[in-house]
Amino acid sequence: EVQLQASGGGLVQAGGSLRLSCATSGFPFDDDYAVGWFRQAPGKEREGVSCINVGDGSAYYMDSVKGRFTISSDNAKNTVYLQMNGLKPEDTAVYYCAATWIAVLSYVPHFENEYDDWGQGTQVTVSS
Repeated sequence: EVQLQASGGGLVQAGGSLRLSCATSGFPFDDDYAVGWFRQAPGKEREGVSCINVGDGSAYYMDSVKGRFTISSDNAKNTVYLQMNGLKPEDTAVYYCAATWIAVLSYVPHFENEYDDWGQGTQVTVSS
């Protein structure tokens, strides 16, 4: 059974940093799997923030977080991190991590409907 546990959210001022962690179990950390971070703000649809192929480290970032967020994986701990720097009020949302099997190895899935297993969310609030 695939399980994901997201943590690390909190309240931070604009310009600050947070590191989210997604502890996983139930699947191998190799290049057949991707772990993604998604977020959902009130009244908005869930969107893909950053996703990583845990085998080869290839990653996807949504345009608005490029240069500010960094996704990484610790394969020994089966954990994926999202380092968020330069946070903005528009980054406020509930952040979720999810996992999926990769069908095409050259592609990093980053759409919600491409992911099969989800963890609970962690709230990130950025004050202005």
